[in-house]
Amino acid sequence: MPVSSHAAALRRQRLNMLIFLGPAGVLLLLFFIAPVLIDVAIAFTDMGRNLRVTTFTTANFERMLGGDTRLASVLTVTVVYILGTLAIFNVTFALVLALVTTAIPARSGAFFRAIWLLPRMSPSVVYALLWTWVISPTDYGLLNQFMSLAGLPPVDLLNDAPWALIIVANGFIGASLGMIIFTSAIRSIPEHLFFAARVDGAGGLAIVRHITLPAIRWPLSFVTIYQALSLLVSFEYIWLITDGGPFYDTTVYALYVYKRAFENGQYAYGAALALGLVVIGIGAALLMWRFLDMRSLLQQPRIEVQ
Repeated sequence: MPVSSHAAALRRQRLNMLIFLGPAGVLLLLFFIAPVLIDVAIAFTDMGRNLRVTTFTTANFERMLGGDTRLASVLTVTVVYILGTLAIFNVTFALVLALVTTAIPARSGAFFRAIWLLPRMSPSVVYALLWTWVISPTDYGLLNQFMSLAGLPPVDLLNDAPWALIIVANGFIGASLGMIIFTSAIRSIPEHLFFAARVDGAGGLAIVRHITLPAIRWPLSFVTIYQALSLLVSFEYIWLITDGGPFYDTTVYALYVYKRAFENGQYAYGAALALGLVVIGIGAALLMWRFLDMRSLLQQPRIEVQ
């Protein structure tokens, strides 16, 4: 190939790269990298409700590491919330839903999955209002109406079991994502493996253990990592249903950042807390990446098919 033709092809390749990756790069810069840099800058200031900066200081980080007595309890709530929601709903219950809806007739399974997708398709405010009605401590609350029919005393989940409330409320809507991904992964397993297992006398649980679970290892790992990071930074349903209460019993870390910055006007301290959230998220992602061996998923295939 002549040198001029090679140079022209190289220019076209670079132009195509700029056209296709340029918009994504601009969005990444504007909405991911730039906010982090701004957050770092604000974290080292004394910016308050008046939005004025009078000095640069490390006092916000000193407060985080020793002066904020409420931060330890907030971190505890966050850990319990993430582990509980993941273990009970976003991974385990989602997997159960996928296994059940793929074992029954296709139309029935599709209808059942559509029912579980309704909360995710609903606006967050509508979903939160329904939960507010369900857990209302009055006689008009849906849960207390069932308790009354059963001859049981009324309950107040918000004050009696606030951790369980936020786990269940977020879990019911979070399980749908894992359900869809796991369903797709299960359907991609070659059917002859199930036929061979049944011929060998394997039962349903043995098939799930020895065929289904190993075959969907990577979707399980992806959903675990993605949902853990999503739970770490999201707080909208907790904010709408409990507002972090009673007191700070359901205030997770992300909601605590929001309250400090936008409700108390402590923008610099909120930025420092947000920077801590970034560090925690990166550390958690790397730890789960290592523990779940996600690197093996991205390695070069041993056999290339031309």
